[in-house]
Amino acid sequence: MPKIIVNAFLTLDGVMQAPGGPDEDRDGGFLHGGWQAPYADEVMGRLVTQGFADADGFLLGRKTYDIFANYWPQIADPDNTIATALNSRPKYVASRSLEHVAWNNASLLEGDVVAELRKLRDRPGQTLQTWGSTDLLQTLLQNDLIDEYRLFIFPLVLGAGKRLFGHGTVPMAFEQVETATSSKGATYRRLQRSGKPAYGQMGA
Repeated sequence: MPKIIVNAFLTLDGVMQAPGGPDEDRDGGFLHGGWQAPYADEVMGRLVTQGFADADGFLLGRKTYDIFANYWPQIADPDNTIATALNSRPKYVASRSLEHVAWNNASLLEGDVVAELRKLRDRPGQTLQTWGSTDLLQTLLQNDLIDEYRLFIFPLVLGAGKRLFGHGTVPMAFEQVETATSSKGATYRRLQRSGKPAYGQMGA
């Protein structure tokens, strides 16, 4: 049974909207697109690349699918680990508006998306990964379908924008599997589910 892995680039206040460029996602009048670029370095690049190694397939929302499908098929370098993974492995797209998808090995999740996701988890494999796809993540969160988070957290706050943990998120606790810090102050945290939160009383 494959785990569902969430990969996300986040600000300190949890915003994950449009890290890659000014025009990536302007929904809600978002003016801060491209906020991740100043923090790029070798450590973050290596961790992102390594993250694709165990992906059997990818879960994508419509906007992320459009961004990826317009860029990655143009990268044909066999030594580009990310391009090779995205172009060759299955991609499952959750969309209410798309009628077909043309990218190699891409297919639409039709009908009851949650039911289709549960079917995917019954197949053999290591991981199904999300990148971006904020709206799809809310469905995963509300239906308790996420097994692991690989979070890239950057030292800035934006005060507005789409956030990873939205309304309806199921309470959960984690154990830390891996952590790293970049030369520019970004942190990487790999967290696996460890059950429900525990509660107690601080002090005597």
